[in-house]
Amino acid sequence: MLTWETCVEAQALRTKGWSITAIANHLGHDRKTIRAYLNGERRPGERTPARAETLTEFVDYCRQRLADDPHLWLTTLFDEIVELGYGGSYQALSAAVRRHELRPRCQACAAAKTRDRSVIEHPGGEETQWDWLELPDPPEHWGVGDNAHLLLGVLPHSSRWRGWLAECEDQPHLIEGLHQVATRLGGLTGRWRFDRMATVCHPGSGRITASFGPVAMYYQVGISICPSRHAWRKGAVEKSAHTIAQRWWRTLGDDVTVAAAQASLDRLCGKLDGRKRVRDGVRTTVGELADAEPLRAIPAPFPAVIEVERTVCNQALIGFRGNTYSVPPGHAGQVVVVRHKLGSTTMDVSTGRATLLAHHVRRPDGAGAVVRSDEHVAALTKVVLANFSDREPCRRKTRRPPSDAALAKAERIRHSRTGGADGEHVVLDFADYAGQARPLRGDASGHAGDEAGQQ
Repeated sequence: MLTWETCVEAQALRTKGWSITAIANHLGHDRKTIRAYLNGERRPGERTPARAETLTEFVDYCRQRLADDPHLWLTTLFDEIVELGYGGSYQALSAAVRRHELRPRCQACAAAKTRDRSVIEHPGGEETQWDWLELPDPPEHWGVGDNAHLLLGVLPHSSRWRGWLAECEDQPHLIEGLHQVATRLGGLTGRWRFDRMATVCHPGSGRITASFGPVAMYYQVGISICPSRHAWRKGAVEKSAHTIAQRWWRTLGDDVTVAAAQASLDRLCGKLDGRKRVRDGVRTTVGELADAEPLRAIPAPFPAVIEVERTVCNQALIGFRGNTYSVPPGHAGQVVVVRHKLGSTTMDVSTGRATLLAHHVRRPDGAGAVVRSDEHVAALTKVVLANFSDREPCRRKTRRPPSDAALAKAERIRHSRTGGADGEHVVLDFADYAGQARPLRGDASGHAGDEAGQQ
């Protein structure tokens, strides 16, 4: 097979009057090949099969199988037609499928992979788009695991966006994030748009859950659920996620606290409000467009209850949102539950069995305050002083035989088990008793007994 470059060179040499043999020797090809290309019998870039195609009688079967299942593997199809009598190779089958265009285009996959996007008009104050953004490799001292969780809210009319760092993505944290982000955006729009997150709707049907319905009614907003596998229906929030990941999260330091990270995110979002826009030929900014949107006032937070787990340290303290709070002593190393109702200024600490341990007034998040109640301080001081000692801890590898008092007690135990009493010697031999007893008459040698026998 000749390439287009070789064929063009052969044609130029032929125009100069070169013979077929000279051209073949110059280009390093066979004379019959050069002649076929110059005479138009073959086309550059197209290889002529060396033998007849063996798939001819199987073409209809292959076309039908691939029409039924466009994602059918060719190896599976190859196994099927081999059982039907196909004698060609897998490579020949693959080439024939491409040549005859037997595999149809899957419309569902093509629609999901297309990069074409339509422009959707968003009137001011119409909707807010929401989405969770999972940020990998957060600072270890945040204690959130492998990913940090950021709730993003965007006004698509003006492209203003705000975010809220949450400890997890359960429904109470979602409700808190919705309130915090809506406050930062400046108010409430008419509708909220979500993808099919399980804390808002049933992913299969898209119907709002019974637990989130009261939240929507409380804030008086409509709920719009994106169609399945159409994330770009809320393209404004998708774009904001990409920008925040690259311009903020990528450069965040390891020693930054959650409160400091939230403050830096708020500063970045405020800075991005200065992005330039042109509407109806008038130059403006994102911030000016957002300020002009007709947003409603935000009510008090929905009274959802935040529940998180914490481990008690050996100083009877737990950490919660940048502050530490005390618990009674005796729970070091245990996992307790911290409960906080949105809108309230207090928090409760209880055991896993809902036994209340402490009740505190919350300090502002990230204040670094240490909150200790008087009774917890007194109880901890009492426990510490009761266990206080200036003696050196005992060594484990030392020799300490039983003392004399212990040996005496052991001896009394042995005597009591054999029936004796302390300090006495019991005579059990009858011969000793007979030798020590006094005779009835006569001397001790036994004469009195003889006289008594003679009488």
